[in-house]
Amino acid sequence: MAEEESKSFSVELSEKGGLENEGFVQNEVLNEKECNASSQEEIPETCVVGINSAAVQNQDCEILKPFAGMPKEVLLKFSGQARYRVTREILFWLIIASTPVLVGATIAIVAVSPKCLDWWQASPIYQIYPRSFKDTNKDGNGDLKGIQEKLDHIMYLNIKTIWITSVYKSPLKDFGYGVEDFRDVDPMFGTMRDFENLIAAIHDKGLKVIMDLIPNHTSDKHSWFQLSRNQTGKYADYYIWHDCAHTDGTITPPNNWVSVYGNSSWQYDEVRKQCYFHQFGKEQPDLNFRNSAVQEEIHDIIKFWLGKGIDGFSINAVKFLLEATHLRNEPQVDKSQNPESISAYSELYHDFTTTQVGMHDIVRSFRHTLDEFSVEPGRYRFMGTEDNNQENIEATMMYYGTSFIQESDFPFNFYLINMENFSGNSIFETVSLWMKNMPKGKWPNWAVGDPSTARITSRIGKEYTKVINMLLLTLPGTPTTYYGEEIGMENIATENVTFPEKSPMQWNGQLHAGFSEGNISWLPVNLDYQNVNVELQKTQPNSTLNLYRELNLLRNNELPIHRGWMCYIWNDSNVFVYLRELDGLDTVFIMVLNFGQESIIDLKAVVSELPSEATIRLSTIFSNTGKVVNTKTIKTEKGEGIVLEYKTRKTVHTTEAFQGKCFVAEKACYSSALNILYMHC
Repeated sequence: MAEEESKSFSVELSEKGGLENEGFVQNEVLNEKECNASSQEEIPETCVVGINSAAVQNQDCEILKPFAGMPKEVLLKFSGQARYRVTREILFWLIIASTPVLVGATIAIVAVSPKCLDWWQASPIYQIYPRSFKDTNKDGNGDLKGIQEKLDHIMYLNIKTIWITSVYKSPLKDFGYGVEDFRDVDPMFGTMRDFENLIAAIHDKGLKVIMDLIPNHTSDKHSWFQLSRNQTGKYADYYIWHDCAHTDGTITPPNNWVSVYGNSSWQYDEVRKQCYFHQFGKEQPDLNFRNSAVQEEIHDIIKFWLGKGIDGFSINAVKFLLEATHLRNEPQVDKSQNPESISAYSELYHDFTTTQVGMHDIVRSFRHTLDEFSVEPGRYRFMGTEDNNQENIEATMMYYGTSFIQESDFPFNFYLINMENFSGNSIFETVSLWMKNMPKGKWPNWAVGDPSTARITSRIGKEYTKVINMLLLTLPGTPTTYYGEEIGMENIATENVTFPEKSPMQWNGQLHAGFSEGNISWLPVNLDYQNVNVELQKTQPNSTLNLYRELNLLRNNELPIHRGWMCYIWNDSNVFVYLRELDGLDTVFIMVLNFGQESIIDLKAVVSELPSEATIRLSTIFSNTGKVVNTKTIKTEKGEGIVLEYKTRKTVHTTEAFQGKCFVAEKACYSSALNILYMHC
């Protein structure tokens, strides 16, 4: 019965022009002309597999072709044929031959590729003084929740790194720089949970955050100092103590050392009956860094905050970490001055209280601790140092470390902040001073404001605010912007205010400039807040804020400005002109920045390779953007800055006339054919 059903089913398939093959049905029937002897080498001997023999007798040599889902037995019948076997062998040997080629090409690309810019190189740094940024609890003081609330503003500026100044628990004798507890947040700013939430929010937005570290000294309220003055255990030697004569309320200090804030740097302590040393205020005793236990404490503090998620530190006052042990008097600047009258810091050469032997070893040890937390990909921990050593550029450059031993990623550059007179020539001299002294392969940085210096707009005038921001964002390296500079905030003109540059951020034209919804603010808001605020300037295409944002976009998007060569083109009493270019790219930018009066210069006469015309890519005068100008007559108004763009294949930095006038930090060249950067060019 089963045999009859099988025969019947095979006949049915034959009538339909199909073949049964172990449950699979193939509908294709070859033409009889294709069933010839010449094809016998390429097909199996039998036309069907696994089909009832009675069905075969009723067919005209119907040949099975490869089909999807064929069983193993059918597959093996075809796989041995020459056309399939040869193809497989060709592909196999091609893969074998191409593998070393691909590996070699990958190694070559990695070898010639320049180092990718790290996060601290790729973006400006936005420095926040928390007490003045945004108040959320209506007590008149900015707080950590306020920073978190305003992260979108930082994103709007196209900035990726935030620098939060000191938020440690402190009596606030020196605006938070005399720390009472290195492992806690001052209640004025919030709680540790607020801090942790802020770090999480910053990282969620793809931003990085660094904070201040003040290792040189503590507050006299710190538990270490209280234990030290009582000579308790290991803490007895945590600070620098020395005997000093104390009779009838008069103190005779061990030497003539003077604090940064003036008067003797020795303070008598009634509890210990000795004098302690302080480089800053008397409420800020210096730690004894010759004590290894003190160094270990600071390393533990660094690890504590890195464990909280901090991406790096700005380490403050590093040049003061060590003092000479011999306690000899420091030499006088004016040798004829009566030694008894010396009270100002500037009246002495500080040979024995700054940059002592062993200080850089301590800084390198800080770097080593940060490196322990930098092994995870994408989590490099940044270290910057602050010493503000404007008198000695060589001493400042030592904080970069050497080619073999790294210290800070860069020492913060305050040379533009410390300038007293602004002109095209003085700007050139200040920029050139840093670039020509910076060690080869290191990364520059720039700042024009900070929490302890008058705001740049107040120092040089409103008409130069935009052009100084153009300088900051088009120089090579990492720029640092102090909060409010992006809108041109000025010092508050109020009497009895110690630090007018710390006035509250001006967010809008409402009460307290949107800084606080409370009835007070810890410092008065600048009276110009209704005309100078973030909300208003967002609506004005020609505002300081929108120009800042456009300049930052230009910096981020254009490789010549991001990491190209810088060449000095021209400088005089009015203008400073420099060029940014990258090997392999035909787009070149020239910055013409006016820090004086109206000026006309012939750039074509200075740079013969310059085309006759160039386009104004950006201008501090909004209406000039997009204009085409003659390079023989580049005119700038007082305080105007322009970014010229032109196309050429001729590089300026390779010409003989500009040898010694061009600098590059991370050398790179562009290959248009491969669309990659490479190093050896």
